[in-house]
Amino acid sequence: MTAIRAVRSADDAYAAAALTALAFDPLDANRYLVPDPRRRLRVMTDYFYLHAQQAADGAGKVLLAGEGKAVAVWFDRRREIGEPVGYRRRLAEAVGEDLPRFQELDKLLEAHHPGPCLHLAFLAVHPNFQGQGWGSALLDHTHAELDKAGIPAYLEATTCHNERLYRRHNYQSMCPSVITLPDGTPFYRMWREPRGT
Repeated sequence: MTAIRAVRSADDAYAAAALTALAFDPLDANRYLVPDPRRRLRVMTDYFYLHAQQAADGAGKVLLAGEGKAVAVWFDRRREIGEPVGYRRRLAEAVGEDLPRFQELDKLLEAHHPGPCLHLAFLAVHPNFQGQGWGSALLDHTHAELDKAGIPAYLEATTCHNERLYRRHNYQSMCPSVITLPDGTPFYRMWREPRGT
């Protein structure tokens, strides 16, 4: 596997967002958020960029593997990080007519956040490289740090397949284990205790 590196520049954060939007394009959540397939990739890239930029700017970290084959966006929720600068205005500009759906998503996720942890907001692998271990490499990289420091991790898996992947990395379901968007699209809430503690 190629080295994993942290993203700090705005260009790299945008590339990470574009990769996430491409990898997540088949997901039911993305189709709910942006029903128009002609707009979906652009809107989702701009949305993911708001969060990737915030993480890269110090609210967490953005890690790239394989020179753009996979990306992980983590937020350090052991402290109050708030919204990205100018988030409400920038979100409205980015998503346009789909704004109410994104606001619903934000409320849903924030209402069910479990407390202090490192939050894996996005883990994405380019479609051409899925199933080759890139996502696991990114997880192992950060989990080694979390285990050493005694820090738990949290995420919302987007599919049953992803849920199984995270279980292999010692994540467990939480209560409630499933939260849903208004159309019934599920997110699977999962928690990982640091190993060796």
